[in-house]
Amino acid sequence: MFRPPLSWFACLALLGAPTVQAQPAQAAKSAPSPAVAKLGAGIQTRTLKNGLTVIVWPDHDLPNVALNNWFRVGSRNERPGITGLSHFFEHMMFNGAKKYGPGEFDRVMEANGGANNAFTSEDVTVYLDWFPASALPLIFELEADRLQSLAFDPKVIESERGVVYSERRSSVDNDNAGALMEQMQATAFVAHPYQIPVIGWPSDIESWRMEDLQRYFKTYYAPNNATLVIAGDVEPARVFELAEATIGAIPSQPAPEPVRTKEPEQQGERRITVKKLAQSPLLQVAYHGLAAKDPEAETLELLGLILTNGDSSRLHRKLVEDARVAIRVRGSFSVGFDPSLAWFLVDLPPGGDLPRAEALLTEELARVAKDGVTDAELRKARNSALATFWRKLETNDGRARELGAAATFRGDWRALLDAPTRYEKVTRDGVRALAARLFNSDHRTVGWL
Repeated sequence: MFRPPLSWFACLALLGAPTVQAQPAQAAKSAPSPAVAKLGAGIQTRTLKNGLTVIVWPDHDLPNVALNNWFRVGSRNERPGITGLSHFFEHMMFNGAKKYGPGEFDRVMEANGGANNAFTSEDVTVYLDWFPASALPLIFELEADRLQSLAFDPKVIESERGVVYSERRSSVDNDNAGALMEQMQATAFVAHPYQIPVIGWPSDIESWRMEDLQRYFKTYYAPNNATLVIAGDVEPARVFELAEATIGAIPSQPAPEPVRTKEPEQQGERRITVKKLAQSPLLQVAYHGLAAKDPEAETLELLGLILTNGDSSRLHRKLVEDARVAIRVRGSFSVGFDPSLAWFLVDLPPGGDLPRAEALLTEELARVAKDGVTDAELRKARNSALATFWRKLETNDGRARELGAAATFRGDWRALLDAPTRYEKVTRDGVRALAARLFNSDHRTVGWL
């Protein structure tokens, strides 16, 4: 079955004291808008005795359900020798357990009208199920089986090792943007494990040992290291009952060793050149950014929209429309557990002028840092962010995904409810000040391909 390619951008811990009572929604630290508060009024949560946090968002408009299981493990939890294991387990979790053997997870789910997928990032591995409400007990059986009794069959491991290596070839080795980005990430971080590629380094993929896999799975695939989110046509009491009867029987494990390394402040621009056969040159520039819990996270998001979102964005107009030095400009301003990177990805035409494209990009970022943005630009970015927020919450899948992200990355699912308020608080002065702080040439890495 197809699994999505790993995200190069970091696409969170709600580990409260165990309780046996469902907790209704409480007021967020800053009051959410009436519309959001009404929307989230039915959300309930419970932390099982084994440490698993379960969050339920009931909605009975359609007889279907979205389930997200968020494990707090990604490439930031790896080390030399076992890089790529987080992504590898994204594959292994679909390859058989004690009750449901190889191929059975997908076959049984699809036979009951469901579908599934998963993704891995630097910070998390998330498993996604979509199914009719009538299949809820079966889905809990499937999820509990693979978490409690995942099979470590040597033949399956070798098969999936080959699949992962093939994915690395397609997304990195034979993809110019991916190859440059991997080198950029490894150059921008000298201490923090964000330097590790999610797909893993080739020699590590080739040399994972059985004991590496078993130790990693036991450490990170524990109920107390996960947050289970369910949105859709369910009753919270029934969900908690099923969770207790299935996953609740799986014992907790000692908490994983925390990532204590902090990236030291960069003290000068870093530059790399990757030489590959290519029809067109590529430019990538990455600045050290923010963590998800940073109070300026929404300011960074709106700044990113102003710079790179759509044909009216600052960098598209300057590099593509006016100067015609690029055919596409993209940006990524995602955030994770620790400060990550703010990326600018510039695709040039064949024979394109890399020095000029870089100079124009740098010039525009300096202009925003000095002069700020206009009222119209900020208003448009805020409207775009709010529209995206509401569109995501129109579906069970979107609700489960956003609720899980808030619970995992911000430490409290209630942070989702006051997101519109946080967008409204972003000011032009705040955008300019953040741009001035982030877009420091001593804190950036520049890559040419």
